[in-house]
Amino acid sequence: MGAHADSIQLVHIAALAASEKKAENIVALDVADRLGVTDAFLIVSGGSEPQVNAIVDEVQAKVLEKYDLRPVRREGFGMGRWVLLDYGDVVVHVQHQEDRVFYALERLWADCPVIELPAEVLETGK
Repeated sequence: MGAHADSIQLVHIAALAASEKKAENIVALDVADRLGVTDAFLIVSGGSEPQVNAIVDEVQAKVLEKYDLRPVRREGFGMGRWVLLDYGDVVVHVQHQEDRVFYALERLWADCPVIELPAEVLETGK
């Protein structure tokens, strides 16, 4: 069945917001068939703790602006290492580059399909 179209749209908005703050290695995964409690993961990296927090702030602002939606849960904010924003159907993981390598979420979810992201994200979020 896969991720719902509304979830994919939310992933796109969050990915664009992250790319505006120079997030790197932006990847979206359709976890709907494997996880059941959420449709998609958006995983992005920042090079420093302040950048991780800036990315989180921008994602929250853009999602609030576009969908009037706040995260159901927010974990790790302030430490700037790994912040999780849970929007129910979409979970955004903003990780410091070192933590991204260590935890390797893409490897854990390697059997899940990749969600195609807008070209603007792919250009800036490499």
